[in-house]
Amino acid sequence: MVLPDGTVIKTVVHLNQVIEHPRISIGDFTYFGHLEELEDYAGYLAPFLFPLSGERLLIGKFCQIAHGVRFITSSANHSMRGFSTYPFANFMMNEATTADDMKALFDVPGGKGDTVIGNDVWIGTEAVVMPGVTVGDGAILGARAVVARDVPPYTVVAGNPAKPVRKRFDDHVTRALLELRWWDWPIEAIEANIDAISGADIETLKRVGDRIDAATKTDSGLS
Repeated sequence: MVLPDGTVIKTVVHLNQVIEHPRISIGDFTYFGHLEELEDYAGYLAPFLFPLSGERLLIGKFCQIAHGVRFITSSANHSMRGFSTYPFANFMMNEATTADDMKALFDVPGGKGDTVIGNDVWIGTEAVVMPGVTVGDGAILGARAVVARDVPPYTVVAGNPAKPVRKRFDDHVTRALLELRWWDWPIEAIEANIDAISGADIETLKRVGDRIDAATKTDSGLS
């Protein structure tokens, strides 16, 4: 982040500019505001997600991720099908261990799959998102929440385990926002309508959305 006087705030970064990881996808303008500069942002945010992991971490556009947030992905899980959850094989590797043996270490029964964070999601300080969770567009995760279940769009959750606190908007507005998907608009349209987005002016956004849809159909020869 750069201030008007040119000062660079190195602890606020757009994540898709600092992370290159085969199992992580991050949308444009999503940022992480940490209280210290990091050398490995992927390793901090998702410490158990490896190139050989079967799951992915998918984060949408315009998300706001606060200090200390962690995503605990499925590769952190231990098998619970036996009498012990101890990962014996992890400590028995040697020169004879093959690539297939390494891949097998990540094949843990009961994997939760991908962790998916929608668009325009605010994740509060030191929140923890557990394996396989899907967080809907526009949701808010409170500080230090432990999110073990899916979060519906435009819902505020908090606590350990995280539970719904309230809906941000009524169902009519929520449906309209999910249909509009303003975060997918051309950046020029977003910048021109920041007041409507920040001011919760749904009628203006609907009109803009209609114009964008009409222009898209014209450009594609559908009208």
